[in-house]
Amino acid sequence: MGTWDIGPFDNDTAADFGGDLDEAALEERESMICGALTRAADPADHLDTSDGERAVAAAALVVAQHPDGEPASSNYGPSDSLPELPADLRTLAVDALDQVVRVFRPVIVEMLGYSIDNLWTDVPEGSRPNFLPLAGASPSQLHIDADVDLNEMKRTGAMAVQRAKDFLLGKDREAVGDDTLGLLDDEVHRLVVAYPREPLGEIWGDLLETQNQVFCLLEGGRVRPSQLRDLNVKAAVLSFLVAKGFNDMEVPHQALTMTRVAAACARDAEHPGLIALTEGLKSLIAYWADKPGDAYHYASQGAETAASLRGTVGLWLLGLQARAAAALGDEESVRIANLQAADRRERVVLDDLDQLGGLLTYPPEKQLYYMVESEALLGHGDAQLAAQAERAVQGFSDPTSPNWAFGDLAGSQCDLAMIRLFSGDVEGAAEAIRPVLDLPVSHRNNGIVVSALRVRRALMHSPAHDAITARDLRAEIEAFPVSRPALPRG
Repeated sequence: MGTWDIGPFDNDTAADFGGDLDEAALEERESMICGALTRAADPADHLDTSDGERAVAAAALVVAQHPDGEPASSNYGPSDSLPELPADLRTLAVDALDQVVRVFRPVIVEMLGYSIDNLWTDVPEGSRPNFLPLAGASPSQLHIDADVDLNEMKRTGAMAVQRAKDFLLGKDREAVGDDTLGLLDDEVHRLVVAYPREPLGEIWGDLLETQNQVFCLLEGGRVRPSQLRDLNVKAAVLSFLVAKGFNDMEVPHQALTMTRVAAACARDAEHPGLIALTEGLKSLIAYWADKPGDAYHYASQGAETAASLRGTVGLWLLGLQARAAAALGDEESVRIANLQAADRRERVVLDDLDQLGGLLTYPPEKQLYYMVESEALLGHGDAQLAAQAERAVQGFSDPTSPNWAFGDLAGSQCDLAMIRLFSGDVEGAAEAIRPVLDLPVSHRNNGIVVSALRVRRALMHSPAHDAITARDLRAEIEAFPVSRPALPRG
């Protein structure tokens, strides 16, 4: 039967534990409860589900004897009376529940779409919680039974829209019409905006399909000369996003190949900003592949291309240059690149790439995040940098902001954790990285995983590396990438 409700004894393992208590002699029951809590609080190797379920049931029995506790009433709990349990079992019960939450936190968060802190928030009876699901969690999926008809309407409606798009793309058999280009404009803009805000699995199919549609138009010989540049720009932008997707899936060779396709389309479109952008993407791919020398080379090359541009792509390339230099341990190059970026920010004039937004623009929030990361990679952790790191996290705290990106938020949180570690604040580091470790599996892209593992390395070299909090955090980060999907769903 498994689990049938939310009570501490509403699953097979806990119900069997209740039955075992009834069958045991009265004087044995205390040791059985103590044993269940001890196994969870201090597991020999790992905590399995059955031990966790028994620990939750045992803790409920301990709480029931507290003066302010609630009875652990259940049709499946022990029916016979229990001896008076010693008060020190309460502390053991708390330790056991902490361990259960730590081990099963990622599963709970992934299943329900909310952080543990939100799930444990008291909500007055009869009211609704005022917190939002984690990014990527769908409220309609969480309450699917109540919305079956609406979901079916959405599904059939989406099929109709796709059929209409196919009709429009196919009807211009002799020449590409303005309606077709307008349709592609809308789709490219939607994908550019969605990429940093949604898990890759949600948009990957649409991204590949739209790229293919643009390629087919370019290959079909139906394009008027006045349309050719526009389609090549679209092909470059879409190929840029696909390349970024391969990088997020940790397939750097495919990412680099697709980046070269994007660069070729950008050159055909004679678009200097896009050409510089593709050099930046090569740098990004090398950076996350732990090739800082290559990352610095590509960023420097792109910075030269973007030297005369007024948009933010030039600032992004300087930020990439600073991070790569930091990974190489070159403090002077980091300082120069960050100073140049700060100076150029004052003279920015937003261009067509900035107007598209998403990954194609480099807002002040992201510039601060890159600057902080370059300093963190150099091992700095003073109070001023910690304050800047906190501001970087705050800059991505509002999911409704047009510049919000879940990857940049997670990266800035990992940087804050590292900087706090460098100043000896292990508890503060654990607090900073907690939202990252709570991310649904669908959001754990390559960059986020690498950033989290950097925190683990910093923990290993921290003076407090033997502290309980540090050991627990290292173990949790080590398990973080294990269930990350190799490919997006769909």
